[in-house]
Amino acid sequence: MSLTQYLDKGASLGREAPCLTLGDDTLSYGDVQDLSSSVARALRRSGVRPGDKVGILSGNDPVAFACVFGIARRGAVWCPINPRNEAEENRELLDLFDCTCLIFQSAFAPLVARIAPQLPQLTVLVCLDADLPDAPSLQGWLAEAGADPAGDAAGDPADAPPPDDVSLIVGTGGTTGRPKGVVLTGRNIETMSALTLMGYPFDGRPVYLALAPLTHAAGVLCFPIMALGGRVIVMAKPDLTEFLALVARHGVTHTFLPPTLIYMLLAHDDLASTDRSSLQCFWYGAAPMSAARLEEALTAIGPMAQLFGQSEAPMMIAMMSPADHYRPDGTVATERLSSAGRPAPLVTLAIMDGEGRLLERGERGEIVVRSSLVMAGYYKNPEATADASRHGWHHTGDIGYLDDDGFLFIVDRAKDMIITGGFNVYSAEVEQALMAHPDVRDCGVVGLPDDKWGERVTAVVQLQPGGTATADEIVAFVKVRVGSVKAPKQVEIWPDLPRSKVGKVLKADIRARLLPVATE
Repeated sequence: MSLTQYLDKGASLGREAPCLTLGDDTLSYGDVQDLSSSVARALRRSGVRPGDKVGILSGNDPVAFACVFGIARRGAVWCPINPRNEAEENRELLDLFDCTCLIFQSAFAPLVARIAPQLPQLTVLVCLDADLPDAPSLQGWLAEAGADPAGDAAGDPADAPPPDDVSLIVGTGGTTGRPKGVVLTGRNIETMSALTLMGYPFDGRPVYLALAPLTHAAGVLCFPIMALGGRVIVMAKPDLTEFLALVARHGVTHTFLPPTLIYMLLAHDDLASTDRSSLQCFWYGAAPMSAARLEEALTAIGPMAQLFGQSEAPMMIAMMSPADHYRPDGTVATERLSSAGRPAPLVTLAIMDGEGRLLERGERGEIVVRSSLVMAGYYKNPEATADASRHGWHHTGDIGYLDDDGFLFIVDRAKDMIITGGFNVYSAEVEQALMAHPDVRDCGVVGLPDDKWGERVTAVVQLQPGGTATADEIVAFVKVRVGSVKAPKQVEIWPDLPRSKVGKVLKADIRARLLPVATE
């Protein structure tokens, strides 16, 4: 099932129905269908073939998201590029993905100008909202394609199926901090959408409010919404006052926020007075959530619903519907609020030890899954693909256990990954940035529990002899290199670091030493 079919299914229920809304501007299903066809023709005219990779670098924007369906209609592969990344990281992703075309907002023109000369395969640049010397505006680009006398008669229709069913490639990191490309197929997204529709409440045409980045979970959740002819309300930037106003104004039925923003929402002055009666499903996920704050949210916000997945098996490895948060007698099921829910219906989930043996209920080991939800593999990385699929199971890299009722509890991460504010941060990448500082001799980066961020990136640094850098200076230095999301929220300067006999920094010892301070 191509990504375009979710749009076309929604349009079949009424082309005039609202599809994508930002502020006072709305694109109907018919508008998005027409725009997607124009984008597909323009891609063909620009030499983009089925299977070619097309990046989109943009903040939350309806037109940018509509272009996703044009990419799919051409049979090309959508590569979402995170606007929060630094220039070098995005250059590396565009190079890794072999992108031949990049559609971007003018706000990112300086970034594109910096990296494009280093990407010889990137031959087509299109700016969504401005006409630039090296990139035509989207409007001008589409107009040129509309005047193209060549077309279907030339034997190359704009509409084409994606080769090998590949729909998108998502960038992710690894234990070394180097990015990998997760190849997701139409079947993966179809499975995810089916699980969404069968596992959570949907009554009537949904109205979905997307505050979180469309490059992440908020984006792929649009596909099942569109299959029902639902409306997607897009927020260009996080603003919880506006978020609450939109819930009431549009009768929002579904939305998604990471725990960090939910904590801020619980403290918001307007929450109690906002009409939330339309809410059917308020998804949370992408990071651990405090059970105490979740219990508060069940009363203060409404029908909460958890989802657990990863880029390699998007969104729905495990699910917890609003009803699962309560016992049969209607009281809050506090014993399961720290779980990730039950394994999804179309997912076989098990717990495995290091030798490939499946473990019994209650035993802790790596969470492994089998499902049509699981990626096709890592792009141009057969070694990493083979490693992730050892013993015939997909290895999530998360450590957990199943309780007697079949609920999944995640207790640790096997890859030193830190989830902060809903974003994945790899400690090795932060350490590389820290080590670039001339005053830093050695360092270790860990994640510590944090009521606001889920986990906060914490760095312990050993300075060079005579080094005078302060914690604030080090944070500022790292922020320039990897961005504010990955930069440490806390920096400790120690005279020496705990090490193994061969000199390796012992992160477990660092974390154990800091935890009493973190929990005081």
